Amino acid sequence: MPPAASSSSADPSRLISPPSTAAWSELCTGRNGWRALALTGGVALHAVNVHIVTTVLPSVVGEIGGLDWYAWSTTLFVVGSILGATLSVRLLAVLGSRGACLAALAVFAAGSAGCALAPAMHWMLAGRTVQGLGGGLLAALSYALIQLVFAQRLWPRAVALVSGMWGVATLCGPAVGGLFAQAGHWRWAFWFLLPVAAAQALLVIVQLRPGAGVRHARPATMPRIPALQIGLLAASVLAIAASGLLSDLAWQAAGVALGLAIGVAATRIDRQAAVRLLPAGAYAWGKPLGAIYASVALLLIGTTTEIFVPYFLQLLHGHSPLVAGYLTAAMAGGWSAGSLLSSGRSGAGADRMLRAGPVACTLGLVALALLLPSPGHLGAGFGTSLIAVALAAVGLGVGIGWPHLVTRVMSLAPKGEEGLASASITTIQLYGMAVGAAVAGLVANAAGLTLPGGVEGAQPAAAWLFASFALAPALAAWLAWRVVVSRRW
Repeated sequence: MPPAASSSSADPSRLISPPSTAAWSELCTGRNGWRALALTGGVALHAVNVHIVTTVLPSVVGEIGGLDWYAWSTTLFVVGSILGATLSVRLLAVLGSRGACLAALAVFAAGSAGCALAPAMHWMLAGRTVQGLGGGLLAALSYALIQLVFAQRLWPRAVALVSGMWGVATLCGPAVGGLFAQAGHWRWAFWFLLPVAAAQALLVIVQLRPGAGVRHARPATMPRIPALQIGLLAASVLAIAASGLLSDLAWQAAGVALGLAIGVAATRIDRQAAVRLLPAGAYAWGKPLGAIYASVALLLIGTTTEIFVPYFLQLLHGHSPLVAGYLTAAMAGGWSAGSLLSSGRSGAGADRMLRAGPVACTLGLVALALLLPSPGHLGAGFGTSLIAVALAAVGLGVGIGWPHLVTRVMSLAPKGEEGLASASITTIQLYGMAVGAAVAGLVANAAGLTLPGGVEGAQPAAAWLFASFALAPALAAWLAWRVVVSRRW
């Protein structure tokens, strides 16, 4: 087991306030600017893909079927992403910065081609799993390379820039997905990703080449993969998702309980393992690092309701795929805006962002539980505007705290576990999303999405889904208040 370096042994000043933040101009100009583009381009590709799939999925189901498996498209994508995120440390050690990014792009491109060629839903799910593997690698590598490419004073800005790529995705993803879906050619939305991936690969080759100032020290021993813990996390998510296929509510509840129990077993094993998935201190909610990780997971669980928003907007509110895609993207836009606006805060200002974010996320989800099931009650235009504001509030709540959550993980990482801590940000984020997607499918189906289906089933499904998922950021709000106010940072 690695040395018992815990966050409690860190300098107390580090626990209260992150290092001073540099100006945006230092990050976005000259060589730093090109390097930032090389790092964030992969995340942008991953984010654009998420919005493309969210937008075209109703059209996919309409052509090849598989409404019962609607949420599985996200569930398997995120399970693949968890695997990719955990493999990123080993891939970075073996191939270096440039080689690891190119390998991740190749896997992502292969998954995209598989989705474009899918003749049935099971083929689509396979392609989405491979896509997720590549996307998880890209996301985790972006965070890991921040420490290797930039000085520490640039970390908060770099993290905010990575988050800001989701804002770029809100402009491109719904447009690509919506236009292709409306034209009846949703497959071309996936083909569109291949030349974009090739362009990103060229940028990586030029900017992350050896000798270009990118730090990379090959470790004396190669990082080992915590295969057992990864397998248990995947089994946890799949057990929860599979319970939604059962017809009896009691058996569904048993499946969810089994999945959560497997997840708890994974954490207990990881605490004692010689090769860990998360760094020391990650499982103690009363300690800084554990509280941060818990907040990340809870906030991401709340955002996974996004996967059903286009379906509800098209079925209940009569919006086109393009309009539904852009409305849904308001959540990611709020996240990006919040991250960019709050990244310069430090000390007490950062604490306020950490406390306020989960509250905004909770209020946004409660508003959606009231607005989405009731089309026309407030007038079409006004009701649509309120839905957009509520979606943006959910994303804003995550975004305003995100740079400070990620920066503190990096700052509080036990000595010798900095790379593991960076990769584990994405692991926790993705596990929260995977559990959230699995439970979202279960709640929506149990509330009537597939039986009786149609408008009659979608209305209670929307109400139950968003109301129940508001509990996750509400718990994160309590946790943030408890930890920040007690000054345990």
